[in-house]
Amino acid sequence: MQVRTTRLEAEDAKIIYQETAGLAIITIHRPQAKNALTANMWDELAKIAQQVLENPKNKVLILRGSGENFTAGSDIKEFNAISLDKAEEAFLHMEKTISTIERLPLPTIGVINGPAMGAGLELALACDIRIGSDKAKLGIPVGKLGITLNNQFAKRLVQLVGPATTKDLVFTGRMFKAEEAFKLGLLNYLVAEKDLNKYMIRMGKLVAGMSPESLLAVKQSVQECLDSAPVLWQESTPFVGSDFAEGCRAFVEKRQPQFTRQPK
Repeated sequence: MQVRTTRLEAEDAKIIYQETAGLAIITIHRPQAKNALTANMWDELAKIAQQVLENPKNKVLILRGSGENFTAGSDIKEFNAISLDKAEEAFLHMEKTISTIERLPLPTIGVINGPAMGAGLELALACDIRIGSDKAKLGIPVGKLGITLNNQFAKRLVQLVGPATTKDLVFTGRMFKAEEAFKLGLLNYLVAEKDLNKYMIRMGKLVAGMSPESLLAVKQSVQECLDSAPVLWQESTPFVGSDFAEGCRAFVEKRQPQFTRQPK
């Protein structure tokens, strides 16, 4: 097994990359922050996702988090010290990384143990197949932070679970537990936590044994169907609104946000 670890921060934040038996495995590791991704980690994730294609022996990409978390999404503490314009740029860069994984010309499997929140959920949605443990929790608490739901993010959710469930996720900010997420289609497979790694390898090898030409053809055909679906919005919604600054401050100060502005 080939293993490469890229350490990105002083506080034990790293992206671990492994190659074994046709499987390329990316592990997000920042346990002290529920595997929340810093800007540097988003950069490295995008680079490694592209490097997967450099080895023709790689047939499947597996994306997971270390320990008891998939990922809490972007590190909100980083946004507390920057302007709204810079925050918007950061979210756009994050979306580019997620789209890079979504458009890779090989199957991708997301393995969710514990919380997948916000951008972490979007990262999971970018995978072709999602395997969850019975400890998985999925949600989008963007309303607590004043983050607006970008069109691409909303489109992924609506296509998968429909408009009503998408609104439920955002309006309530609640975390869907594993069984509910499985019933809604957010998870393709639900297994016991103790069996997750074994199931991940077995599923990865099963997919890797299929014709790469067939898999790529169906992946491209499905994506073309999704891309050609009618779109009701006329312009892109930004990621952050005027409430975002207050949402970040409240998050860092560990208090309830006091939102006062009304949307225009």
